[in-house]
Amino acid sequence: MMRVQDQAVLDENAAALGVPRKQLMESSGNAVARVVRELAAPGSDVALVAGRGNNGGDALVAARFLKRYDVTVHLLGRAETITTDIARENWDALQRADIDAREVRDSAGLDLGEPDLVVDAMLGTGVTGALREPEATAAERVAETNATVVAVDVPSGVDANTGESAGAAVDADHVVTFHDDKPGLTELDAAVTVADIGIPEAAERFVERGDLLRLSREPRSHKGDHGELLVIGGGPYTGAPALSAQAAFRAGADLVRVACPSSVAREVQSFSEGIIARPFTGDLLEPNHVDQLLDRAVEHDVVVIGPGLGNATGTLEAVREFLGEFDGRAVVDADALQVVPDADTDATLLCTPHQGELRAMGGETDTDWEERANLVADSAADLDATLLVKGAYDVISDGEGTRVNRTGNPGMTVGGTGDVLAGAAGALLATQEPTHAAAIAAYANGRAGDVAADESGRGFVATDLVDALPTALWGDADE
Repeated sequence: MMRVQDQAVLDENAAALGVPRKQLMESSGNAVARVVRELAAPGSDVALVAGRGNNGGDALVAARFLKRYDVTVHLLGRAETITTDIARENWDALQRADIDAREVRDSAGLDLGEPDLVVDAMLGTGVTGALREPEATAAERVAETNATVVAVDVPSGVDANTGESAGAAVDADHVVTFHDDKPGLTELDAAVTVADIGIPEAAERFVERGDLLRLSREPRSHKGDHGELLVIGGGPYTGAPALSAQAAFRAGADLVRVACPSSVAREVQSFSEGIIARPFTGDLLEPNHVDQLLDRAVEHDVVVIGPGLGNATGTLEAVREFLGEFDGRAVVDADALQVVPDADTDATLLCTPHQGELRAMGGETDTDWEERANLVADSAADLDATLLVKGAYDVISDGEGTRVNRTGNPGMTVGGTGDVLAGAAGALLATQEPTHAAAIAAYANGRAGDVAADESGRGFVATDLVDALPTALWGDADE
């Protein structure tokens, strides 16, 4: 079952894979027409009430496939205000085909006549809340008919995720939805047809630019709404936690603090004026620091633990104790990963091993990416964690769903790219479900590497990835 945002992601991923939205609209409209033909005899009066977006565009396509019916299309608004190019193209196609297609410039004057069947294509799954004009009046007109009502994707006024409505809504007899069922449709007293519209399986399997649609922000956001991170790292290495912290900022985190040994705190701080160092005594992480770190961790949305910590016995014991007491969200990277298989934790873990580290964690791998994907899923289920296994093809799995990322290039074998990935994953984990955070982080990290390679050839370094992350996450998809 698919939530509304998942459908938008799939549509965009399909476009990235060469199946444009125009083609999907043609298939969607054909599917709607097919259901109309099943419910109404040839020659019946069919009224299609279309909004000015892609949902309405589906109905405009459907009208072309109903040649044996007395069809009337009612566009809610002026044609020049149709919001998408492909819907406008289909409106123009109706004009050239001499199909009765009318602009409803004043909803009070909407007259559906006495149709045998009405197609509700006013609002799609992306619109929630109480119906406003002209849709509110149009819904009343639909209710006044004795017609069978077929809704496109979801009845207008109904939340496709919940099945609830904030006010008046279209009472549909039948719903035609696309690719997969929507959670809210099970709550309706309506028959549901799930139509295959040609979205390729790869659009679900591979991480693509559509996944970035999950990154929308509320206009009235405040500092802290998009994540406060604590990076626990450093000691033997100082660059690693600093890279993770900088990457977290670039991936959208509002505040990032680095808990590190006091011996390296000044050096870590010097990498960026935005980093706030929270030092603990000594040269290495030790068990006696755990209580202090737990106190700090609860003040943050996500912890990134591992970058630059090293694998001293005391350090690994401290990581084990920390995870044993922590119940929040954590990205685990580098040497800290070897503790995960034996850790008794209530934390939500996103682990970012390369294939060698996965083997050290007890997992298996394979040179064939498809077989590797199956093995990673098994390991994720065994560990009760989300895994992001780095490679030429990154594999992301929580044991139930598995994604594959193909961005990146051979230049990313340079040191520090994994630290950048961990920081980006941490920032995204503050606002996303773990598998989504991992998938987007892998895509963005690889795409940042591709941007860096375009600018610097193979001579780029990890800080180039940090600088390219905003472009990878929010820049032009064609850059």
